[in-house]
Amino acid sequence: MLKQKKEQLIGELTDSLSRCTIAIATDYRGLTAKEMVQLRRRLTTMGIEYKVIKNTLTRFAAEKADKKQLEPLLTGPVAIAFGFDDVVKPAQVLREHIRAVGSVLQIKGGILGDKLLTPEDITALATLPPREVLIARLMGQLNAPIQALHNVLSAPVRSFLNVMQARARQLEGG
Repeated sequence: MLKQKKEQLIGELTDSLSRCTIAIATDYRGLTAKEMVQLRRRLTTMGIEYKVIKNTLTRFAAEKADKKQLEPLLTGPVAIAFGFDDVVKPAQVLREHIRAVGSVLQIKGGILGDKLLTPEDITALATLPPREVLIARLMGQLNAPIQALHNVLSAPVRSFLNVMQARARQLEGG
């Protein structure tokens, strides 16, 4: 490979590493070409980059992007999925693909910010509910103390109202 081409690849990879919110390293050994194309299409439609690049070039790019945590994952054939917005989406898409197709694709680990993730961490990320559901749960939890306070403060008024209505019925009937 020409030196200029290598430098260009390192530059592109450095850019991807510095921009991504999550990078997931996978072992793609045993995948057929057809399955690899399916996986790439699926990831691309979700806005996720999936690149197969030599480990030495990836090491250089990781050093430039200050993501040295990625180095332990660079053994054997490695393809990296780069997620730029949602950190959960790449993990979910990879997990869905492995389950749906019965793929031999293996998740080696990843990096989230400056933290090295194990395959178990990525599986845990993939099982998180969608962002909207998490926000709704948070809002419910934030609303619970206010609702409880409202119930406590309005209980005497409700009790008084019930007594007054009972007395009114008693006077009407009696």
